[in-house]
Amino acid sequence: MSALEKHFTVSQIATLWQLSKDSIRRIFKDRPDVLKMSAPETRFKRGYCVLRVPESVVQKVHALMRKA
Repeated sequence: MSALEKHFTVSQIATLWQLSKDSIRRIFKDRPDVLKMSAPETRFKRGYCVLRVPESVVQKVHALMRKA
């Protein structure tokens, strides 16, 4: 993985694979090399987590899913 490698958003992958955003989040949330940016929940704001998935990880997962 390279810092200059293209990174995909959850929405972009969901559109490419024709799956829901929730499904994509479940697939990639615990994968190594996926960038996770989050903010904890506070008293007045809910917490969130933003994922950015490197192209190489998308390709690996896609290959694994094709074999299954």
